[in-house]
Amino acid sequence: MQYLSTRGDATPRRFSEILLEGLAPDGGLYLPAHYPRVGTAALARWRGLSYAELAFEVLSLYIDDIAPAELRALVAKTYNAHIFGTLEITPLKALGTGLSLLGLSNGPTLAFKDVAMQLLGNLFEYELKRRGEQMNILGATSGDTGSAAEYAMRGKQGVRVFMLSPKGRMSPFQQAQMFSLQDANIHNIAVEGVFDDCQDIVKAVSNDLDFKRRHKIGTVNSINWARLLAQVVYYFSGYFQATASNDQWVSFAVPSGNFGNICAGHVARCMGLPIRQLVLATNENDVLDEFFRTGTYRVRKSAETYETSSPSMDISKASNFERFVFDLLGRDSARVRELFAQSLEREGTFTLDATARAQLPSFGFVSGSSTHADRLATISDVYRQHGVMVDPHTADGLKVAREYLAPDVPMIVLETAQPVKFADTIHEALGRAPTRPAALEGIERLPRRFAVMPADVNSVKQYIAEHAL
Repeated sequence: MQYLSTRGDATPRRFSEILLEGLAPDGGLYLPAHYPRVGTAALARWRGLSYAELAFEVLSLYIDDIAPAELRALVAKTYNAHIFGTLEITPLKALGTGLSLLGLSNGPTLAFKDVAMQLLGNLFEYELKRRGEQMNILGATSGDTGSAAEYAMRGKQGVRVFMLSPKGRMSPFQQAQMFSLQDANIHNIAVEGVFDDCQDIVKAVSNDLDFKRRHKIGTVNSINWARLLAQVVYYFSGYFQATASNDQWVSFAVPSGNFGNICAGHVARCMGLPIRQLVLATNENDVLDEFFRTGTYRVRKSAETYETSSPSMDISKASNFERFVFDLLGRDSARVRELFAQSLEREGTFTLDATARAQLPSFGFVSGSSTHADRLATISDVYRQHGVMVDPHTADGLKVAREYLAPDVPMIVLETAQPVKFADTIHEALGRAPTRPAALEGIERLPRRFAVMPADVNSVKQYIAEHAL
């Protein structure tokens, strides 16, 4: 399997090369040269596999430069009850007729990011050891990516993590999960800005090829193809749990900020998984909803990015979106480069032409948004009807999912995180706090270790240069 850039760099690369790379040298994102098609025979063979076995089958379609026995061992090391607390890894829970919740928050940091990040940590350690190299990971987080990455990488040989987060814009629990880590290879940087500022810094550093190579910079954000690939697996798992046979269709509703999670669903659909609709749910930061309704992608400035009660989705520049647009435009890299490297950078917006807009429905996307009041009402309603407590991001997904329910098509909502990470909103909705795991009692009172910096690329570069491996 060869990989190429969305912006035209066609240098042949295999999985292990792009694993440690992040952005392509031309500023684009890596994608496989094609999506392997999964036919009815493979679906029949995969139904009933354990999660680890299913993960191996999906991943091995894209990873052919790691020996099968070694890849199987890495997957087994990642997806087990010791790490995720359940043999199912991502169990499905019914919420009434035709609606269910795919449990993705069973990992160490109680968020869906663990499902991919735990694998990424093991892949990084394996590849760096194989090469005899070290690596400095630079990432940006709006809430859950940071802690998931740090818990996956802490103590890993040859890895140092530099994680940017928007100062004061995460929940107290999310901040405590990250900033309380005292591991020497973990560096937290609180940026005086919003998530998009953090993400812009990561991209700017990645685009400085001399600095990137000199300091061996890699990334764990969902711009890393390996992370997105790991997320493809749970779409197949959810499908098999929700259906009795492979001739049935399902829809998935996905709370969306950076477009990585739902982009994995797009990949699964392109592979042949019978997905009727991919329901994209945003909060008040509705850039992606606006695009799917109008064909216009209009990035908001920092001052226009709302601070909401589903903070991990407070994003106005979705870095994974370029991958979908690349496929939408028939993999025309020149056109993608024109839209993202020119129009978007120059004007902050672009609009699809009539031909591209006409193609949108064939990709199965629909969308909607929600407000704080919607989240509170959904959290309350789901708890009252089903005794299930959901976090505010999952509530965004449930609210929009209900608008697209269709007879005989199961709707699977992807869970984002456990409610304990957003206790204030849960208390506002239900009048009670979520139950906290015993091991996490008092986490907000632990000593914290982090640096505060302006939203400035050079300041971050200097910090990395002083603390890198």
